[in-house]
Amino acid sequence: MPDRHDHWIAGKSTAPVAGDYLPSTSPTTGEIVAEVPRGTAPDVDAAARSARDSQRAWAARTPAERAGVLLAIAASMRAAVTELADLEAAETGKIAPRYEIEAAAEYFSYYGAVVRALAGESLDLGPGSVAFTRRQPYGVVGVITPWNGPLNQACRDVAPALAVGNAVVLKPSEFTSTSSLALGRLASECGLPEGVLNVVTGLGPEAGAALVDHEDVRKIAFTGSVATGRAVAAAAARRIVPVTLELGGKSPSVVFADADLDRAARAVAQSFTANTGQVCAANTRLIVERSAHDEVVRRVAEIVRGLEPGTRLGPLITEPQFAKVKEYFGIAEAEGATLVTGGQVRADGDLARGYFVEPTVYTDVRPETRIAQEEIFGPVLSVLAFDDGDEEAAVALANGVEFGLVASVWTRDGGRALRVAERLEAGQVAVNGGALGVETPFGGFKQSGIGRVKGVEALHTYTQLKTISIGTTF
Repeated sequence: MPDRHDHWIAGKSTAPVAGDYLPSTSPTTGEIVAEVPRGTAPDVDAAARSARDSQRAWAARTPAERAGVLLAIAASMRAAVTELADLEAAETGKIAPRYEIEAAAEYFSYYGAVVRALAGESLDLGPGSVAFTRRQPYGVVGVITPWNGPLNQACRDVAPALAVGNAVVLKPSEFTSTSSLALGRLASECGLPEGVLNVVTGLGPEAGAALVDHEDVRKIAFTGSVATGRAVAAAAARRIVPVTLELGGKSPSVVFADADLDRAARAVAQSFTANTGQVCAANTRLIVERSAHDEVVRRVAEIVRGLEPGTRLGPLITEPQFAKVKEYFGIAEAEGATLVTGGQVRADGDLARGYFVEPTVYTDVRPETRIAQEEIFGPVLSVLAFDDGDEEAAVALANGVEFGLVASVWTRDGGRALRVAERLEAGQVAVNGGALGVETPFGGFKQSGIGRVKGVEALHTYTQLKTISIGTTF
């Protein structure tokens, strides 16, 4: 029998009010690996009220006291890395989930450190007044996370929200809930007060909608599809509640012929196949200078042919996503793209039980086609070429989609790198493999979202600014 889990509300395991549970299946074997609560409005109400009742006392603690709890959570996650990795592997099929668990713990380490440096400003209004600003928490924050990076994406929002004194109700995807439930338990064991972090599982139209609509929730953070993000934003707008939206991407890697082509090819291959392409920030478009096109494509294809599904490439995590990627194989063929490698479902031997596809590269992709414009969310790379020396064309191709999450530029010409990076419509731009991590603010332009997470900027995201002015003459 699969393990049955319950919500984490007010510091304890709590059965769903309606008594219903949802099966969670392995994308590797198709077997049921867990049962999670099918939460409804009463469950969300209990969690939100618990968060409301506990938040003020939590916010009243000093930053140093809150920081100590966050650092303890980070240490606990690292100590429990095997347990957490096993939970994620069972529900997502990830080949190497330990790395993501370590990265998730890093959010608590980072925000446990930098929150103590959060400060307002003093304002010079002249003699007779002393004015200053301070940042205050919203109160209760609702966080809704997707299935592709369950614990990592939960911690990305939960850690900064808690650091500045908010309480949180977390609603993970119904497909991958168990590691988030474990986070709630670990946080309580580390001294986080009851109700400051609650985890309610269930379906988006039921538990998710109830969370967005709850009167005690004063800030929403959503990561997921553009369509659902629009619905969340519309619901929040009815209550005038601020939202942070981290949505889709169709990110470009712009490669000029003077670049280190070997490094560029390795980076492109790694980016579009990481987590089997199920990453919003994946660079799934290669925009390459024509004279380097064939060589870069050859190197990328050679690398990804070595990523054997089942051993070096995990499955697609849900059955609907598996069906979607298969559909795009047909779309690419109908649009006249040239298949360089991949383009097939892998159903040999034990792989037939899961949702496995080959890493796939298409060339001769026209910029207006669906495989050039739409987020596939699988290990599929669309290659577009621009004429030698035509920076204008390269930028136009890179910006020619509705998304603007991340981008990369590869060139040895420093001036060109800065010119192109400046013009790319993306929230993050990496030049020649520049590092991007927990310290670097992350968020999108255009349809890729609203607001920023990561870095010190996230502490601003989860606070509201207040100005206080004191008259000094009586």
